[in-house]
Amino acid sequence: MKIAIGIEYHGAYFQGWQSQPNHRGVQDALEAAIAEVAGEAVRLHAAGRTDTGVHALMQVAHFETTAIRPQQAWVRGTNAHLPPWVRVLWAYGVSDDFHARFSARARSYQYVLYNHAVAPASQHGRVGWYHRPLAADAMQQAIQGLIGEHDFSAFRASECQASSPIRTMHDATVSQQGRYIIFSFRANAFLQHQIRNMVGALIYVGQGKLDVPAFSALLQQKDRTLSPPTFMPDGLYFTGVTYDEHWQLPVCEACWD
Repeated sequence: MKIAIGIEYHGAYFQGWQSQPNHRGVQDALEAAIAEVAGEAVRLHAAGRTDTGVHALMQVAHFETTAIRPQQAWVRGTNAHLPPWVRVLWAYGVSDDFHARFSARARSYQYVLYNHAVAPASQHGRVGWYHRPLAADAMQQAIQGLIGEHDFSAFRASECQASSPIRTMHDATVSQQGRYIIFSFRANAFLQHQIRNMVGALIYVGQGKLDVPAFSALLQQKDRTLSPPTFMPDGLYFTGVTYDEHWQLPVCEACWD
């Protein structure tokens, strides 16, 4: 059987999604817990890999097993063997041709930034922080230039192993809710550190260090060394994956409204 699962996790407790030699990856925790339910080792394949400190409200992964279990057993049984900072939200049997990564049509992320002179205590590790006032309107104007198909080399990590820097950004917005500024992105796929690098550059726009034409020029220059530094991971959330309807997955994007 092939089982797809929806997953939520607090990234501060892990060294990213991918399995690690010290077993500190989200993948390690989930594979060990699912194996307890299945009675055999399993291998998870995720829709996208998140870095250390990055959270997920709706990650999607799949695994194959010979074990026959009720769908709720894959949820409740697995969660019984997990630490409280990671949870399986749903499980659903899928056909053999489904793949959590390759069947995905788009991925959605949001970056939640706390914009205040004093860093937050209760939200420590769960939101990004910048201490000076930012102009959300200017950042919203600049972010519109990211929509469409582009070479995103300007916002790509130097160690990124993707074969191509070309990605299609379907949506990109900036909104403000009190002291929180929320950056929302939906694309067919993302490069390593791409969102954190884009947010770092947008914050320069919000400060007035870059104007909108200068931000657009960064994208066109395709040179990571000319762009602002990578921003902290704390406020980054993987919020959803888009699949064709025929898969009938119970996937709903968990967004900040």
